[in-house]
Amino acid sequence: MVKCQLYLIDKKIFIGIVTIERPEALNALNTAVLNELNSTFANINLETTRVVILTGAGTKSFVAGADISEMSHLKQH
Repeated sequence: MVKCQLYLIDKKIFIGIVTIERPEALNALNTAVLNELNSTFANINLETTRVVILTGAGTKSFVAGADISEMSHLKQH
């Protein structure tokens, strides 16, 4: 659901591209995607990576927002 690619710009500096890959749901953010994003960003080496571009797969939407279908299963407190 989340893909991370690092590109070497010179001998020491990388640019990262993180892509949310749920185009069928307009890249809506659900718990799984949020957990993967958290893990992905936590594991980026800040000593070498200077830029991270966050993008969404598909042609219709970067991110539609929260995944409403997942919210319908949540309990109210």
